[in-house]
Amino acid sequence: MVLLLGSGSPRRREILANLRIPFVVHVANADETTEEGEAPAPYLQRIVRAKLAAVSAVFADPPPPDATAELRATSAVLVADTSVIDDGAILGKPADVDDAAAMIARLAGRTHEVWTRFAIGAPDRDARVLHEETVITRVTFRPLTAAQVRAYAESGEGTDKAGAYAVQGLGAGIVARIDGSYTNVVGLPACELVVALERLRLLS
Repeated sequence: MVLLLGSGSPRRREILANLRIPFVVHVANADETTEEGEAPAPYLQRIVRAKLAAVSAVFADPPPPDATAELRATSAVLVADTSVIDDGAILGKPADVDDAAAMIARLAGRTHEVWTRFAIGAPDRDARVLHEETVITRVTFRPLTAAQVRAYAESGEGTDKAGAYAVQGLGAGIVARIDGSYTNVVGLPACELVVALERLRLLS
């Protein structure tokens, strides 16, 4: 079994590698912009379905130029999207350092949620969904001074990450508690993924 991972995230690649699940990468290009008034659950479902459809294009006939034999020989497609949710609001990737600082200040001393939705699709151009699931983890930040908030934001670690932080890096120093899956916060819930693959008889 070889998964076709539709993500450029090095964190997701590392999680799969640690699980010893063989995979190849084909980045899914999907617009992740939230629609006005869009709630977290429908937003994640829409984005994950869009990513799955984008990746499944490699199975079209004729295939696109970048669809190598290795990609087309995979057993299933895996896509995912992670959002930081605070009081029902979706915190995406920060636009700049000031935006990152505002997000960290908002989360400091409080508990928020990290939602990761993943989908496993059949290796065909119809983007058939075999399994999809949203895993929610609660994350609590310790209280932070304005100087600590600014210092973390200026580290640049959270520049390309939802909520402007990375729990697996310097962000570990501002996270006081995690209730639920740690790997879910990193970007892919490892245990839930393995269970889903086992149920689909893609992993034994």
